[in-house]
Amino acid sequence: MRLAFFEDHSALQFSPVSLMRPVFELLCGTCTLRERLLRSLPVSEWGVLIRPALTEVYAETHPAARINDALWLSEAPTLLINGRWLPANADLEQLADASTESVGMLGDGVAWLLLEPEESVLLTTEAWDDAICQIAATRKSVAVEGAELRYPWDLVNQNRQQLLADFALTKDTCSTGGDARSLTIVGSPDLVRIAETAEIDPFVVFDTRQGPIVIEADAQVQAFTRIEGPAYIGPGTRLFRANIKAGTSAGPYCRLGGEIEESIIHGYANKYHDGFLGHSYICPWVNLGAQTSNSDLKNDYSQVKVPVAGVSVDTGAVKVGCFIGDHTKTGLNSLFNTGTSVGVMSMVLPTGELLPKHIPSFSRFWLRRIDDQVNLADQLQLAETSMQRRGLTLTVAQQKLLKLLLEETAEERNTAIQWWDRKLASRDPLSQVQSES
Repeated sequence: MRLAFFEDHSALQFSPVSLMRPVFELLCGTCTLRERLLRSLPVSEWGVLIRPALTEVYAETHPAARINDALWLSEAPTLLINGRWLPANADLEQLADASTESVGMLGDGVAWLLLEPEESVLLTTEAWDDAICQIAATRKSVAVEGAELRYPWDLVNQNRQQLLADFALTKDTCSTGGDARSLTIVGSPDLVRIAETAEIDPFVVFDTRQGPIVIEADAQVQAFTRIEGPAYIGPGTRLFRANIKAGTSAGPYCRLGGEIEESIIHGYANKYHDGFLGHSYICPWVNLGAQTSNSDLKNDYSQVKVPVAGVSVDTGAVKVGCFIGDHTKTGLNSLFNTGTSVGVMSMVLPTGELLPKHIPSFSRFWLRRIDDQVNLADQLQLAETSMQRRGLTLTVAQQKLLKLLLEETAEERNTAIQWWDRKLASRDPLSQVQSES
């Protein structure tokens, strides 16, 4: 079987969490869509159709992938998978029997399509999703299960159910190798999976009454931590006196403390100290300072709107937290409003009140203002220092991507700065006089 994961025109609706990765590399449940399908299906070769800006970084991290390779697609039938589709376990069985006569449809969108070699000439880097839709129109539609993801909060909303599905998918092959004798388990012990190299201190409570708990290799769980399933703690992640609520995925290599509810911490992120994080998606290399907290519920229980690339979008949900892009740092006691979006490589300093709901990439919030006085060279050096602490380096390709994102987000950043300045001036006319002087 040959697979190719593709992004469609909606990929940037997942901003800011998709700015540095394809949508099918976003975490939901215990892994990404790509990882789930490569584990579940007999795949011999695989490739991707992604934004050109991501190709160099993706090639570094996934050397086996064929990236935007029309010649490879022309060599043999290839099963195309929409990166925004979160398949149910039953769909995985259906994919093994996919034929060129059918197309898997999720509403109006293509979930999967078996591409004939001669059809590959229709796919271009600029509009492969349009060509896929045209080919799909010639096939017999087959309904699929699973969920269509459209925005970053969809990942969070689906995470609890996906954790249950992933555990069911692997329960026959997973076994507990770690020492769970010192645990207090409330609920069924059969719903606990602990890797052999994980370390669990005494006075730790696992509550499996709502779902399973998976602790991966080299994870460390400190005393007085409580984890409520379904939950996934990835490789090398450390929990410090944490209160992990149901529906949370974290890892690999995170440092987490305080209260975390129904959130996704993609990996290599720090929330070491107390503070509340709820219904949120946190990207790699984010550091949340001590007592950083977010609201995930409005006082009037109304539906939450989230700024996506600066444009307000109604989520249709009442519990929505924050979405923070890669390499962003927050100062201690930062307070995020319900439905906040913070871009890539931003610096957030607290003011003693709720922060703006939209802090664009490569910006700084301090002294009650948003500005673009972020020195990229200094930020790249900070990113390099942070990554070296985990034994990794900031590659030339990653630096090029960050520099490109700096240019591509300039308009969004300028619009946000101007909007906030006007809002600040309406609150305090004196501040406008000071800024003009």
